[in-house]
Amino acid sequence: MTTCAHIGCQGWNYDDWVTPPAALAPVFYPHGTRAADMLGTYARAFETVEVDSTFYAVPAASTIDLWAQRTPQDFIFSLKLPQAITHEAGLRAGGDEILNEFCTTARRLGERLGAVLVQLPPQFEATTETVAALKRFLPRLPRDLRFAVEFRHGSWAANEIAELLAQHNVAVALVEGQWLARRALWQMVAAAAPQFAYVRWMGARDLTRFDVEQRPRDENLALWREAITRLCARVSTVYAYFSNYYEGHAPASANKLKRLLSQRVVMPAELADQPSLF
Repeated sequence: MTTCAHIGCQGWNYDDWVTPPAALAPVFYPHGTRAADMLGTYARAFETVEVDSTFYAVPAASTIDLWAQRTPQDFIFSLKLPQAITHEAGLRAGGDEILNEFCTTARRLGERLGAVLVQLPPQFEATTETVAALKRFLPRLPRDLRFAVEFRHGSWAANEIAELLAQHNVAVALVEGQWLARRALWQMVAAAAPQFAYVRWMGARDLTRFDVEQRPRDENLALWREAITRLCARVSTVYAYFSNYYEGHAPASANKLKRLLSQRVVMPAELADQPSLF
Protein backbone atom coordinates (compact mmCIF):
# COMPACT_ATOMS: atom_id res chain seq x y z
CA MET A 1 0.00 0.00 0.00
CA THR A 2 1.28 3.45 -0.95
CA THR A 3 0.73 5.58 2.13
CA CYS A 4 2.72 8.70 1.27
CA ALA A 5 0.10 9.82 -1.28
CA HIS A 6 -2.79 11.93 0.06
CA ILE A 7 -5.50 11.72 -2.61
CA GLY A 8 -8.58 13.91 -2.90
CA CYS A 9 -10.57 16.28 -5.07
CA GLN A 10 -10.36 19.88 -6.18
CA GLY A 11 -13.18 21.19 -4.02
CA TRP A 12 -16.09 19.56 -2.20
CA ASN A 13 -19.09 21.85 -2.69
CA TYR A 14 -20.81 20.49 -5.81
CA ASP A 15 -24.58 20.08 -6.05
CA ASP A 16 -24.06 17.46 -8.78
CA TRP A 17 -22.44 15.19 -6.17
CA VAL A 18 -25.68 15.01 -4.18
CA THR A 19 -27.75 11.91 -4.89
CA PRO A 20 -31.13 12.88 -6.44
CA PRO A 21 -34.39 11.47 -5.02
CA ALA A 22 -35.02 8.89 -7.76
CA ALA A 23 -31.46 7.68 -8.20
CA LEU A 24 -30.95 3.93 -8.43
CA ALA A 25 -27.51 4.20 -6.84
CA PRO A 26 -25.82 6.86 -4.70
CA VAL A 27 -23.80 9.50 -6.55
CA PHE A 28 -21.49 10.63 -3.73
CA TYR A 29 -23.28 12.66 -1.07
CA PRO A 30 -26.45 11.10 0.36
CA HIS A 31 -29.78 12.49 -0.83
CA GLY A 32 -30.68 15.68 1.00
CA THR A 33 -27.11 16.63 2.00
CA ARG A 34 -26.96 20.38 2.66
CA ALA A 35 -24.06 22.55 1.52
CA ALA A 36 -23.09 23.10 5.17
CA ASP A 37 -22.72 19.34 5.65
CA MET A 38 -20.76 18.57 2.49
CA LEU A 39 -17.27 19.11 3.88
CA GLY A 40 -17.84 16.92 6.93
CA THR A 41 -19.27 14.16 4.74
CA TYR A 42 -16.48 14.53 2.19
CA ALA A 43 -13.91 14.14 4.99
CA ARG A 44 -15.28 10.68 5.77
CA ALA A 45 -14.31 9.52 2.26
CA PHE A 46 -11.07 11.43 1.64
CA GLU A 47 -8.27 12.69 3.84
CA THR A 48 -7.46 15.84 1.88
CA VAL A 49 -8.95 18.49 -0.39
CA GLU A 50 -7.67 21.32 -2.58
CA VAL A 51 -9.53 24.57 -1.85
CA ASP A 52 -10.29 26.67 -4.93
CA SER A 53 -12.07 29.54 -3.18
CA THR A 54 -8.82 30.93 -1.74
CA PHE A 55 -7.79 31.72 -5.32
CA TYR A 56 -10.40 34.48 -5.40
CA ALA A 57 -9.87 36.00 -1.96
CA VAL A 58 -8.06 35.47 1.33
CA PRO A 59 -10.50 33.52 3.52
CA ALA A 60 -11.71 34.96 6.78
CA ALA A 61 -10.18 33.47 9.92
CA SER A 62 -13.65 32.33 10.93
CA THR A 63 -13.95 30.37 7.67
CA ILE A 64 -10.66 28.58 8.28
CA ASP A 65 -11.77 27.74 11.82
CA LEU A 66 -15.08 26.40 10.55
CA TRP A 67 -13.30 24.10 8.07
CA ALA A 68 -11.21 22.75 10.93
CA GLN A 69 -14.28 22.20 13.10
CA ARG A 70 -16.02 20.21 10.37
CA THR A 71 -13.14 17.83 9.68
CA PRO A 72 -11.08 15.34 11.70
CA GLN A 73 -7.77 16.36 13.25
CA ASP A 74 -5.68 14.65 10.56
CA PHE A 75 -7.60 16.04 7.56
CA ILE A 76 -5.39 18.04 5.17
CA PHE A 77 -6.25 21.23 3.28
CA SER A 78 -4.19 22.48 0.35
CA LEU A 79 -4.96 26.07 -0.62
CA LYS A 80 -4.60 28.05 -3.81
CA LEU A 81 -2.66 31.28 -3.52
CA PRO A 82 -4.90 34.30 -4.32
CA GLN A 83 -4.99 35.42 -7.94
CA ALA A 84 -4.22 38.95 -6.78
CA ILE A 85 -0.65 37.72 -6.28
CA THR A 86 -0.27 35.41 -9.29
CA HIS A 87 -2.45 36.98 -11.98
CA GLU A 88 -2.85 40.63 -11.02
CA ALA A 89 0.53 41.41 -9.45
CA GLY A 90 2.38 38.86 -11.60
CA LEU A 91 4.44 37.73 -8.55
CA ARG A 92 5.76 41.25 -8.11
CA ALA A 93 6.15 42.99 -4.77
CA GLY A 94 2.78 44.70 -5.17
CA GLY A 95 1.16 41.52 -3.90
CA ASP A 96 3.22 41.22 -0.71
CA GLU A 97 0.55 42.60 1.60
CA ILE A 98 -1.95 40.00 0.40
CA LEU A 99 0.74 37.30 0.57
CA ASN A 100 1.44 38.09 4.20
CA GLU A 101 -2.27 38.22 5.03
CA PHE A 102 -2.90 34.91 3.27
CA CYS A 103 -0.01 33.12 4.99
CA THR A 104 -1.04 34.41 8.41
CA THR A 105 -4.58 33.12 7.86
CA ALA A 106 -3.42 29.79 6.37
CA ARG A 107 -1.29 29.11 9.45
CA ARG A 108 -4.49 28.81 11.48
CA LEU A 109 -4.78 25.30 9.99
CA GLY A 110 -1.55 24.25 11.69
CA GLU A 111 -0.66 20.65 10.82
CA ARG A 112 -3.79 20.42 8.69
CA LEU A 113 -2.21 22.67 6.04
CA GLY A 114 -0.77 20.58 3.23
CA ALA A 115 0.68 22.80 0.52
CA VAL A 116 -0.12 26.11 -1.15
CA LEU A 117 -0.57 26.03 -4.93
CA VAL A 118 0.87 29.00 -6.82
CA GLN A 119 -1.10 28.71 -10.06
CA LEU A 120 0.28 30.95 -12.81
CA PRO A 121 -1.85 32.07 -15.79
CA PRO A 122 -1.32 30.62 -19.31
CA GLN A 123 -0.13 34.01 -20.59
CA PHE A 124 2.63 34.12 -17.95
CA GLU A 125 5.42 33.18 -20.35
CA ALA A 126 9.04 32.71 -19.32
CA THR A 127 10.78 35.93 -20.35
CA THR A 128 13.69 37.84 -18.88
CA GLU A 129 11.21 39.95 -16.92
CA THR A 130 9.01 37.13 -15.61
CA VAL A 131 11.94 34.89 -14.67
CA ALA A 132 13.37 37.82 -12.73
CA ALA A 133 9.97 38.28 -11.04
CA LEU A 134 9.96 34.60 -10.03
CA LYS A 135 13.50 34.88 -8.67
CA ARG A 136 12.48 37.84 -6.52
CA PHE A 137 9.23 36.18 -5.45
CA LEU A 138 10.59 32.88 -4.16
CA PRO A 139 12.70 34.35 -1.30
CA ARG A 140 9.59 36.20 -0.07
CA LEU A 141 7.75 32.93 0.57
CA PRO A 142 7.81 31.92 4.24
CA ARG A 143 9.92 28.83 4.86
CA ASP A 144 7.49 27.30 7.36
CA LEU A 145 4.87 26.66 4.64
CA ARG A 146 5.03 24.33 1.62
CA PHE A 147 4.50 25.82 -1.84
CA ALA A 148 4.14 24.29 -5.31
CA VAL A 149 4.16 26.28 -8.55
CA GLU A 150 1.93 25.35 -11.48
CA PHE A 151 3.22 26.65 -14.80
CA ARG A 152 0.74 26.92 -17.64
CA HIS A 153 3.13 27.89 -20.42
CA GLY A 154 5.62 25.49 -21.99
CA SER A 155 8.42 28.04 -21.92
CA TRP A 156 8.94 27.29 -18.21
CA ALA A 157 9.85 23.65 -18.85
CA ALA A 158 13.55 23.85 -18.01
CA ASN A 159 15.72 22.14 -15.41
CA GLU A 160 17.10 25.52 -14.41
CA ILE A 161 13.64 26.61 -13.31
CA ALA A 162 13.12 23.41 -11.31
CA GLU A 163 16.48 23.88 -9.63
CA LEU A 164 15.60 27.49 -8.83
CA LEU A 165 12.40 26.38 -7.13
CA ALA A 166 14.15 23.56 -5.27
CA GLN A 167 16.64 26.04 -3.80
CA HIS A 168 13.67 27.51 -1.92
CA ASN A 169 12.07 24.11 -1.18
CA VAL A 170 9.27 24.85 -3.65
CA ALA A 171 7.85 22.04 -5.79
CA VAL A 172 6.95 22.00 -9.47
CA ALA A 173 3.29 20.99 -9.68
CA LEU A 174 2.81 17.91 -11.85
CA VAL A 175 -0.32 18.55 -13.89
CA GLU A 176 -2.17 16.19 -16.20
CA GLY A 177 -3.41 18.92 -18.51
CA GLN A 178 -2.92 20.76 -21.76
CA TRP A 179 -0.18 23.20 -20.80
CA LEU A 180 3.11 21.34 -20.27
CA ALA A 181 3.93 17.92 -21.66
CA ARG A 182 4.14 15.20 -19.02
CA ARG A 183 7.68 14.28 -20.10
CA ALA A 184 8.86 17.88 -19.65
CA LEU A 185 7.32 18.07 -16.18
CA TRP A 186 8.92 14.82 -15.10
CA GLN A 187 12.29 15.99 -16.35
CA MET A 188 11.92 19.06 -14.15
CA VAL A 189 11.03 16.96 -11.13
CA ALA A 190 13.90 14.57 -11.84
CA ALA A 191 16.31 17.50 -12.00
CA ALA A 192 15.39 18.81 -8.56
CA ALA A 193 12.58 18.28 -6.09
CA PRO A 194 11.92 19.15 -2.44
CA GLN A 195 10.65 16.61 0.08
CA PHE A 196 7.09 16.69 -1.23
CA ALA A 197 5.26 16.55 -4.56
CA TYR A 198 2.02 18.08 -5.79
CA VAL A 199 -0.09 16.45 -8.53
CA ARG A 200 -3.25 17.68 -10.26
CA TRP A 201 -5.48 16.00 -12.84
CA MET A 202 -7.33 18.42 -15.10
CA GLY A 203 -9.37 17.93 -18.28
CA ALA A 204 -11.12 19.69 -21.13
CA ARG A 205 -13.75 22.05 -19.77
CA ASP A 206 -16.48 20.72 -22.05
CA LEU A 207 -18.61 18.89 -19.48
CA THR A 208 -21.89 20.23 -18.13
CA ARG A 209 -22.55 17.66 -15.38
CA PHE A 210 -20.35 16.14 -12.69
CA ASP A 211 -22.42 13.31 -11.25
CA VAL A 212 -21.00 10.39 -13.21
CA GLU A 213 -17.81 9.29 -14.96
CA GLN A 214 -18.09 10.31 -18.62
CA ARG A 215 -14.67 9.72 -20.15
CA PRO A 216 -12.80 6.88 -18.44
CA ARG A 217 -9.03 7.32 -18.35
CA ASP A 218 -8.04 4.03 -16.76
CA GLU A 219 -4.87 3.60 -18.83
CA ASN A 220 -3.70 7.08 -17.91
CA LEU A 221 -4.35 6.42 -14.23
CA ALA A 222 -2.42 3.15 -14.41
CA LEU A 223 0.58 5.16 -15.63
CA TRP A 224 0.10 7.60 -12.77
CA ARG A 225 0.02 4.75 -10.28
CA GLU A 226 3.53 3.83 -11.36
CA ALA A 227 4.58 7.46 -11.35
CA ILE A 228 3.31 8.10 -7.84
CA THR A 229 4.95 4.91 -6.60
CA ARG A 230 8.24 6.23 -7.97
CA LEU A 231 7.59 9.62 -6.42
CA CYS A 232 6.98 8.08 -3.01
CA ALA A 233 10.41 6.48 -3.22
CA ARG A 234 11.92 9.98 -3.47
CA VAL A 235 9.72 12.24 -1.35
CA SER A 236 7.96 11.91 1.96
CA THR A 237 4.55 13.22 0.88
CA VAL A 238 2.50 13.50 -2.31
CA TYR A 239 -0.56 15.74 -2.42
CA ALA A 240 -2.83 14.66 -5.30
CA TYR A 241 -6.10 16.23 -6.45
CA PHE A 242 -8.65 15.49 -9.18
CA SER A 243 -10.81 17.91 -11.13
CA ASN A 244 -14.35 17.00 -12.15
CA TYR A 245 -13.25 17.69 -15.72
CA TYR A 246 -10.72 14.86 -15.74
CA GLU A 247 -13.24 12.02 -16.09
CA GLY A 248 -16.50 13.75 -15.21
CA HIS A 249 -16.79 12.93 -11.49
CA ALA A 250 -13.80 13.69 -9.27
CA PRO A 251 -14.69 11.38 -6.35
CA ALA A 252 -14.80 8.39 -8.71
CA SER A 253 -11.42 9.34 -10.19
CA ALA A 254 -9.85 9.76 -6.75
CA ASN A 255 -11.23 6.40 -5.64
CA LYS A 256 -9.84 4.71 -8.75
CA LEU A 257 -6.35 5.91 -7.92
CA LYS A 258 -6.76 4.94 -4.27
CA ARG A 259 -7.62 1.40 -5.37
CA LEU A 260 -4.64 1.27 -7.70
CA LEU A 261 -2.42 2.26 -4.78
CA SER A 262 -4.13 -0.25 -2.46
CA GLN A 263 -5.58 2.47 -0.25
CA ARG A 264 -8.91 2.05 1.52
CA VAL A 265 -11.89 3.36 -0.43
CA VAL A 266 -15.08 4.59 1.22
CA MET A 267 -17.97 3.94 -1.15
CA PRO A 268 -20.83 6.46 -1.51
CA ALA A 269 -23.26 3.96 0.00
CA GLU A 270 -21.21 3.99 3.20
CA LEU A 271 -21.63 7.77 3.53
CA ALA A 272 -25.38 7.29 3.82
CA ASP A 273 -25.05 4.94 6.77
CA GLN A 274 -24.55 7.71 9.29
CA PRO A 275 -24.44 11.52 9.34
CA SER A 276 -21.18 13.43 9.41
CA LEU A 277 -19.44 13.28 12.77
CA PHE A 278 -17.71 16.64 12.39
